[in-house]
Amino acid sequence: MATKKSLVTREKIVSMYMDSTLEHNAKPVSVYHFAKDNNFTEAEFYQFFGNLEIIEKVIFDMFFNKTIELLEKNSDYKSYDMKNKIISFYFTFFELLTANRSYVVMTLKQHQNQLKNMMILKDFRKKFKNYAADIITDDFRTKQERFQEFQEKTTTESFWFQFLLTLKFWLDDESASFEKTDLYIEKSVKATFELMNITPIDSLIDFGKFIFKEKIYSKS
Repeated sequence: MATKKSLVTREKIVSMYMDSTLEHNAKPVSVYHFAKDNNFTEAEFYQFFGNLEIIEKVIFDMFFNKTIELLEKNSDYKSYDMKNKIISFYFTFFELLTANRSYVVMTLKQHQNQLKNMMILKDFRKKFKNYAADIITDDFRTKQERFQEFQEKTTTESFWFQFLLTLKFWLDDESASFEKTDLYIEKSVKATFELMNITPIDSLIDFGKFIFKEKIYSKS
């Protein structure tokens, strides 16, 4: 006799975890109780997750992956410049967060220690920074090769810091349809790209090289 195939999936477990957290205003206390309350077995749970805690991190990874999936479905997205790509990412990502706002707010405000709350985003941070590095274009890349690696690190860190500020603004936003967050995204990204203008940086580097050569040759 063939064994009955489990109907439980990774996505269903995540959905049940979010619903359980919201309904009970607390995270499930154990895999046993979580599985029993949702009519599946512990063995089925462990096919997808090692423990309950990891689900919180996975949820934000899923938000990220869904954002990229939606962006890539847009045929125009690949032709966007770096500025419009990051704006599109923010709008799409925060639209997904808004659709799950009750859970996200509860999760990111569960501890008084904000650093502890942000640890949930540890894996998401890596994915976000890799995304930011991938979309850096020549328009925003210094021509000085030995400075490019440093520039990439500072650029991705800057975008991560901007993301955290945007997330904080969204968490506190009480405007209808979170229209203030949309405005914040547009203005903050615009300001960031104005600060990222690499033309004066390249000019300063070239000037520095000129002065260095003049000093060396004037002594010879």
